[in-house]
Amino acid sequence: MKGKPTSFDIAHLTGVSQSTVSRALRGSPLVSEETRQRVKAAADQLNYKVDKNASNLRSQHSGTLALLLFEDPTADDSHINPFFLSMLGSITRACALRGYDLLISFQQLSDDWHADYADTKKADGIILLGYGDYLVYRDKLQKLAEQGTRSVRWGAVLPDQPDVSIGCDNFQGGHAVAAHLLQQGCRRIAFLGDASSHYPEFFDRYRGYVAALQEAGVDVDDALQVDAIESTEQAGYEAQEQLLERGVPFDAVFAASDLIAMGAMRALADRQIKVPEQAAVAGFDDIPMARFLNPPLTTVLQDTKLAGETLVDNLLQLIRHDPVQTQLLPVKLVARRSSQYGT
Repeated sequence: MKGKPTSFDIAHLTGVSQSTVSRALRGSPLVSEETRQRVKAAADQLNYKVDKNASNLRSQHSGTLALLLFEDPTADDSHINPFFLSMLGSITRACALRGYDLLISFQQLSDDWHADYADTKKADGIILLGYGDYLVYRDKLQKLAEQGTRSVRWGAVLPDQPDVSIGCDNFQGGHAVAAHLLQQGCRRIAFLGDASSHYPEFFDRYRGYVAALQEAGVDVDDALQVDAIESTEQAGYEAQEQLLERGVPFDAVFAASDLIAMGAMRALADRQIKVPEQAAVAGFDDIPMARFLNPPLTTVLQDTKLAGETLVDNLLQLIRHDPVQTQLLPVKLVARRSSQYGT
């Protein structure tokens, strides 16, 4: 063999057709695992490298997925939510393992990102991560769907949504936190987070909290719910301050995110209210720093590795025109010392 090895050389070496070699190297399900391994071994033996540009031109695919991360500026000028950083890492790894490049683009919700990506050939599909007011965001999702853009979203699973979404079971997570706090002897459990259809993930966590209280025969006091729209420490601090100013008694705080919980804990410390001796605190997300707080934060774990893999796999199914369904992923309560009320 002279010159650069080709797929025809691999076909000759393995005794299969050139088209079978191409399918095997693309990971096509039409090729058996035994043949795929034989072709791969021959490619390695010949030091054959796939010409991605030529392959993409033939298939009309870019071999790239786009991740649009939405993080509008916050009042406290905070950095990216650590939960999104974990998701970004898992999505990047999932793309690499499936032979795709990932184009990461930071967007603001106020921008016309839905128009910018309507006719682009930079990516075969889009993963959407993070959003603010869903009722505003939904209009742009609808336009994406009308344009035929292949996209999947990490977020709430809703009956009237125009797109495919993958999300965690926020209702079950909220129920698990409230049930846990009730088991610790708490009866006046505050909720810090928006409780409306504008922010459906927080709202589902709130609905789960309400369901757990009702099942335990505990009255739901509207005065114990305080809006915290942004998932930031500052929003949590301000919400906790507002709760304290109301003067209503409480023995626990369920914050709709770990960052909100961290702000609430700081506000309680400033008022010399000890956690968990005088008030238990729990959050949601299990960001890396949650375990290093003092006291370590009780929270709800969202499996970001599974989430990243599911988002990428579902987008690739859409690109292949395979059927895809919206999914809810399970969550897990992680109990730490911040919720051990009275200890």
